[in-house]
Amino acid sequence: MADTENPLLIKRYASRRLYNTETSDYVTLEEIAGVIRSGREVQIIDLKTGDDLTRQYLLQIIAEHESRGENVLPLGVLTDLVRSYTTQAQSVVPQFLAMSFEMLRDGQSKMVDNLTNVPPPMAAMPGMEAMQRQQRAFLKSMMGGNWPGTDAEHSDEATEQQRREAREAREDLEEIKRQLAELQQKLGELNKPSG
Repeated sequence: MADTENPLLIKRYASRRLYNTETSDYVTLEEIAGVIRSGREVQIIDLKTGDDLTRQYLLQIIAEHESRGENVLPLGVLTDLVRSYTTQAQSVVPQFLAMSFEMLRDGQSKMVDNLTNVPPPMAAMPGMEAMQRQQRAFLKSMMGGNWPGTDAEHSDEATEQQRREAREAREDLEEIKRQLAELQQKLGELNKPSG
């Protein structure tokens, strides 16, 4: 039985193949990404040297997704990340990113809780069920269905209404991404030295 509390240990052999120590078989980067998406941490070490290669492989997974057009990081964010390696901002960027993702995870958890734990008086309100379906569709479209608790009750019987709601949620997400990119650009302009 897998120990989901501890990181999954992956060993990299000299041949560069990655070995899952729990299942005793070789794995691909995409399989490792699936483990991470399911909520499990991983640790990738070099078998010969014992070096921790986790960061290197996580960056490789991100680069592969970005190169396939699965763009999560706006160009401005990537540019600012590159800049942060050569500026004094380098010291605050890791903490800022960690805090941002922690806030995102907390918000995600609260949103899922709100979807599933509606107080009885509110559950009886007209339109509450439709609003919950719309929220589930929005969350599902944001994360490709990978957030816990976002599966629609009748996923096999998707109605035209649910598809329209999911499309609207995707459009909302694109607008949010656009606004975030603008904000990132403005932040980048604020950080430029005045001269």
